[in-house]
Amino acid sequence: MIYTRRMKKRGPKPKGQVEIRWSPEFAYAVGLLVADGCLSKDKRHIDLTSKDRVQVTLFRTCLGLATKISRKRSGAGNVAYHTQFGDVLFYRFLEGIGLTPAKSKTISSVSIPKKYFIDFLRGYFDGDGSSYSYCDSVHERSYRFYISFTSASPRFLDWLRGEVGDALGIRGSLGYNRNNSYVQLKYSKKEAAVLARNMYYAEGLPCLRRKRLKIMKSMRIIEASRSGETGRRAAFRAQ
Repeated sequence: MIYTRRMKKRGPKPKGQVEIRWSPEFAYAVGLLVADGCLSKDKRHIDLTSKDRVQVTLFRTCLGLATKISRKRSGAGNVAYHTQFGDVLFYRFLEGIGLTPAKSKTISSVSIPKKYFIDFLRGYFDGDGSSYSYCDSVHERSYRFYISFTSASPRFLDWLRGEVGDALGIRGSLGYNRNNSYVQLKYSKKEAAVLARNMYYAEGLPCLRRKRLKIMKSMRIIEASRSGETGRRAAFRAQ
């Protein structure tokens, strides 16, 4: 009796839309995904949603995508922009470095090559970071400058704090808001300045221009205050 082995029919190998290769642009896009991205439960689709259309456009550019950008409204009537695409290989890659569906409260770390960590950090900042500054009304010579990152996962911000510390030698501080479940990692004045100089280490890097300009204005005020000008006068000169 002759037995024949049944050959399984092999379907076509999945083709990726995204070239999986680390670069400043690729790391920046991963940072945006960690902040504002979503992995679908179908193990295939990736979505990025933001109130800032420029952010979504940057994301597409950094990954070499030509996907459609759509508008959508929340229940409160707020407008957001999003793009979605299917890429099994990229999806598996993202899972492999630490992302999961419904990651907001569960993400703990992301495997990023040290060479590209700052680019990843800048992407995360553009998604879930902020900066603010002001002249102290009590101490005339004091100018306050802060850079912060926000997450619903304390473990992730604890990891991020450690990675920033290893890379830049600054500590920051973690704060918890009683009114919501979000945690904040904050850097003030000198540490914020170190962070800013490193995040924007060269011209032409992918970033949200409005956030960069806001930080550069604060940095000019700090430089002016170092030259001997008081806080309010330095702030006026930096306008």
